[in-house]
Amino acid sequence: MYAVIETGGKQYRVSEGDAIIVEKLPHHVGDSVELERVLLVSGDAGVTVGQPLVAGAKVIARVESEGRGPKILVWKYRAKQRYRRRQGHRQAQTCLRIEKIIQ
Repeated sequence: MYAVIETGGKQYRVSEGDAIIVEKLPHHVGDSVELERVLLVSGDAGVTVGQPLVAGAKVIARVESEGRGPKILVWKYRAKQRYRRRQGHRQAQTCLRIEKIIQ
């Protein structure tokens, strides 16, 4: 059984027991999270595709850790102007462990 969920503007294909890294969520480590934006559910009864969401479906996950992603460097440069700027960015992330998919 698997599901396709949406969180943080991105879509993820998840199964029970999977660990996924998503955009930062306002929950603490150990909290339970209900993800209700379920786009597709595949199980014993077949595949259910939402229009755009599957009614009554949700995914229950537990927050395992919080952290930051790898550093991304952003450069601005203008030729012949002596203008150079460097800026770094690290995106805040949350690691979720999928516990249950409810159809």
